[in-house]
Amino acid sequence: MRVGLVIVSHSDKVAEGLTELAGQMAPDVAIIAAGGTDDGGIGTSLEKIQSGIAQAQGGAGVAILADLGSAVMTAEMALEFLDPDQSESVRLADAPLVEGAVAAAVAAQTGQDLAAVVRDAEAVAATMGSKGAEPASGPETTAEPADTLDDIDQDDNGVHEASWQLINPMGLHARPAAAVAQAMADLDADITINGVDGKSVMMLMTLGLKAGDTLTVSAHGPDAARAVEMLGLEVRNGFGEI
Repeated sequence: MRVGLVIVSHSDKVAEGLTELAGQMAPDVAIIAAGGTDDGGIGTSLEKIQSGIAQAQGGAGVAILADLGSAVMTAEMALEFLDPDQSESVRLADAPLVEGAVAAAVAAQTGQDLAAVVRDAEAVAATMGSKGAEPASGPETTAEPADTLDDIDQDDNGVHEASWQLINPMGLHARPAAAVAQAMADLDADITINGVDGKSVMMLMTLGLKAGDTLTVSAHGPDAARAVEMLGLEVRNGFGEI
């Protein structure tokens, strides 16, 4: 069972489009669009949100993401109408709609519980605020790319490191970033990629790595070697896009 998502927007088209986008990164997650009014206009619908909660509920809980103020108010109203036995399994995330939905979808896809899914969605705001921190991006990385997986370095503290050039045409865009975050999430290791959390899809997307840029991974922990090897294989395979 995975946590389901309900996307609430004043626009039905926005909700549907975001559902499609998030669904590309979380094919096993129930993501339900609840946009617009009942007659197809701009606004929100209590009935659509209630129906969305029912459709998204698969036993692991439901996270709701909403865009503007009145959408949040309508979602809160829907929460108030829940039966007492349902209220603990449905949460409204205080997160930016697009970025929060992507982060929540990836977390749900990896099997995280409701609290973790909401936490990841809400953490996006802090992530967006830290974009000016200048994480180490591809062109500024000085490490020499590894020719093979045998060129993985390990220091005396058990930190495994390696670098590769991105060869897929679009670089580390949304889909491969989500795939990397999902793969790293289950590993028992602290993983950074070009200076950011390798388990956070949103942090990876803020790097803006393009084809030809250098991706550098550093990992420490029981699964550190496996993390570096897995990432190296993905990068050298062009994330399946070439």
